Order: sequence, then C-alpha cells, then structure tokens
Amino acid sequence: MSFLQVQLLFDFGLVVLIWMVQLIIYPSFKYYDRNNLTKWYTVYASRISMVVIPLMVGQLIISSFKAITFFNLFNCLHILLVALVWLSTFLQFVPMHHQIANNNINDKFIIKLIKTNWLRTFLWTIVFFCTLFQIIK
Repeated sequence: MSFLQVQLLFDFGLVVLIWMVQLIIYPSFKYYDRNNLTKWYTVYASRISMVVIPLMVGQLIISSFKAITFFNLFNCLHILLVALVWLSTFLQFVPMHHQIANNNINDKFIIKLIKTNWLRTFLWTIVFFCTLFQIIK
C-alpha cells in the first residue's frame, strides 16, 4: 500500500465521519431534552473520541510529512486545509462541546452547532477530494 493510499484512508474515514455527524448526529441533538442530551453526550463524547482522535492525528502526521518531504501544490493545500480543520475544531467546537457537557444549551445553540459544522464538513470534503485527485491523476 502506497503512502498516498494510506492518506486516502485517513481522509476517507474523516469525510465519512463528518458527514454522519453533520447529517445524523448533530441534528439528533434537537430531539433530546436538555438533561438527557447532557447524559447522552458524556457517553457519545468518549466513544466518538476513540474514532476521531486517531484519525485526525494520523491525518495530521501524514499530511505534515508529505508537505515537508514531497513539497508540491497539492501537499501544501492538503496541510493548509487540515490545519484549518484543526483550528476550527479547537477554537469553535471544543468550546461548543464544553457547553453541551455543562448543560448550557438550547434550541438556538443546536442550530448554531449544525450550521457552524458545515465549515468542517466542507473542508474535510475538499481534503478527501484533493487526495483522491492525486491518486486518480
């Protein structure tokens, strides 16, 4: 398996995950009452972290290595997009997830969570297609 194929696996895993979060998981938060959402969120956060963290770290490592070792436009674009996802995750979504954990939520907050997550959905989709394009060409 080539390095590029491994990168594609990480990117594919994250693009599938983010679309599931965007279309299924975050919208389902609207159907919980506040206390049940907070209880469920504790379980959800620990479980989803076991999937998300290895994928994000693996993607970052591969993307960084390729940008340094095989410097070209695609690898620079890839690491830039990955960095933007990390910034969005830690600057926007970690605080929002803390609000859920602290039961500091309402319907407007859930709508904001869903709308804001379109940025990460878009970015991870572009990341995936950049890698796919490199394999196809």
